[in-house]
Amino acid sequence: MRIPQSCAECLYKRQKNKTDHAEYLAEIKALLDNRSENDTSPYMVYLFNKVHIRYFGEAADYSAIKKKYNDLVLSMEDSLRNEIDSAADPLAKAMIMARIGNYIDFGAMNSIDRDEFLGMFCNTDMREDDRMVYASFLRECADAENFLLICDNCGEIVLDKLMLEQLKKRFPQLKVSAMVRGGSVLNDATADDARYVGLDSVAEIVSNGEAIAGTVYEMLSDEAKNLLDNSDVILAKGQGNYESMSGQGRHVFYEFLCKCELFTTRFNVPKLTGMLIEEK
Repeated sequence: MRIPQSCAECLYKRQKNKTDHAEYLAEIKALLDNRSENDTSPYMVYLFNKVHIRYFGEAADYSAIKKKYNDLVLSMEDSLRNEIDSAADPLAKAMIMARIGNYIDFGAMNSIDRDEFLGMFCNTDMREDDRMVYASFLRECADAENFLLICDNCGEIVLDKLMLEQLKKRFPQLKVSAMVRGGSVLNDATADDARYVGLDSVAEIVSNGEAIAGTVYEMLSDEAKNLLDNSDVILAKGQGNYESMSGQGRHVFYEFLCKCELFTTRFNVPKLTGMLIEEK
């Protein structure tokens, strides 16, 4: 089962922390109790939001939070770009910074600590275990024509932009696309958010077609399916994309921080450990 009982309990607890509405919570519990073997956490949150809208008229509004963290990282952009440009391997440095950006996740984190986030930039060196996957990533990009970045959170997408700048310098033959969420869900990035931070200056922005915090192939728009099917190299950011895409038989590189028990247990690492994974 892709959602173990511990995850189901966590998902329910997060909804209970938002409201004590008995009927609403009963429906949430029923959805979790009747989940299928192939359901993922992003899909369950998508269903929760449908129920939330029915009871409360609208989904939770994260627009102020999204702007706050986009603006925070935009204020750091010039200094981080200078640090990247002066690195021995600018692309490697930019990829580690982009992974740090995955911290800004209001779906997986109980709380976001600004100081903790900023402190993570004190160590932006790539670990040795990352370097083996990174070497494969470079080989794949060298032979590729179409590159797809599947984005995750606001704030994080500013760092994704810096990473894509370096990717295009290293591999100028690449046609780069960035897939974002098709509607507002948590603090995940949409096309409007991508344009706000200037991600459209380094990539063609494509909506996945749904307000879902993951990439569920059956729910993608035809345009997004075509892009996913025809990209030579795919880099998917965040736990939600990993949960919804892994084990599907695709060759995908994943980059994320392990922010919850499911991931720290699965990879046997401490909380907030960064992962760079290749799945073939």
